[in-house]
Amino acid sequence: MGSQWGDEGKGKVTDILAEKADYVVRYQGGNNAGHTVVVGNETFKFHLLPSGVIHGKKCMIANGVVLDPRVLIEEIEALRERGIEADLVIDPLTNIILPYHNVLDGISESSMGKSMIGTTKKGIGPAYEDKYGRRAIRFIDLLSKEVFRKKLHENFELKKKTVENVYNQKFELDEHQIFEEYTALAEKLRKYLGDVSKLVSEAKDKKVIFEGAQGVFLDIAYGTYPFVTSSHPLSGAVFADVGIPPRKLEVVAIVKAYTTRVGKGPFLAELHGEEGDKIRETGNEYGTTTGRPRRCGWLDLVMLKYSHRLNGFSSLAITKLDVLSGLDKIKAATSYKMAGKEAEFPLTIEQLEKCEVIYKEFNGFTITGKEKKYSDLDGNAREYLEFIEKYLGVPISLISIGPKRSETIIRKKIGFGGF
Repeated sequence: MGSQWGDEGKGKVTDILAEKADYVVRYQGGNNAGHTVVVGNETFKFHLLPSGVIHGKKCMIANGVVLDPRVLIEEIEALRERGIEADLVIDPLTNIILPYHNVLDGISESSMGKSMIGTTKKGIGPAYEDKYGRRAIRFIDLLSKEVFRKKLHENFELKKKTVENVYNQKFELDEHQIFEEYTALAEKLRKYLGDVSKLVSEAKDKKVIFEGAQGVFLDIAYGTYPFVTSSHPLSGAVFADVGIPPRKLEVVAIVKAYTTRVGKGPFLAELHGEEGDKIRETGNEYGTTTGRPRRCGWLDLVMLKYSHRLNGFSSLAITKLDVLSGLDKIKAATSYKMAGKEAEFPLTIEQLEKCEVIYKEFNGFTITGKEKKYSDLDGNAREYLEFIEKYLGVPISLISIGPKRSETIIRKKIGFGGF
């Protein structure tokens, strides 16, 4: 799971773990997320397919996901062109994104003016609104022409009134065209229908990875609200979103060696100027889904402590340590002060904006990308990592020093990974 604002490098870590897994299950979010996996000289970018698909693992999309069939079919066909056939299961209760969700996402965001959230405009928020408004079209509905026709008509009329009477804009979609397009998409996806909840519940002797999208601080309840996503990227959401009873999970927290966020919202450890620009360019910090430049800053340990409280980290996977290579000095946020007093991570953005950040400074280090084991790392890099570990009270299991699978140091065993 992403421990910060997303974009921590979950795709690479999931890909490494997936080699030893039986099932990889995506449990929340939609194609507003993006995972990048580098295998040899090939780069794969996913928005809906779980990263384990490259290993030929059985991959599942659970009911907590909102699914755009157009995007999923593009990903499946792009993989097929590269000689990979997706072994995929889609839960029947997965909610479907339709064209009117994209329209409403764009109109709603534009209408907010200076208060814009910074949504990807992929229809994610409106799709989740329909889910909780009890009017969603689910994958199982899409597979029945009669049910789909009825539900589409009811939704279409409501969306048309909303666009025309609330936003005073022209509604240019065609109901019949959507019905025909999505009926054809449904037939392409029909073979992937399967009860993910049942499969995972019965997986007594299977090794299962639950892959989250986004990150903790984009959680709809616990993130920097309202600058958040529309689902729960938390570890505990696995149970409701997949449909399994609570049980002990090993929670691998993906932690970027610095902090980034896309879109608007408070970011106390943000760097403005040359240092932030250097990290962005060195780390290629541009959104996988949108291409938007990410805001960059120092690692915020106050955030991560709160993140650990919400999710119960078993271990940390530190990514992009190599991006900090060559900097003279590196900082990490170790405490906040509000009104002169030390404060934990605040619950509101109004409180957060009143906080002052206290940093600890570290000497810079060099990463060559050829380091194979922990002891090969520059001593200053080890000091930085060990401070993170001690501050959070969580062991570091994996350190990524480059985008390739081979550019990874395994420090401690991760669950069934066999490391």
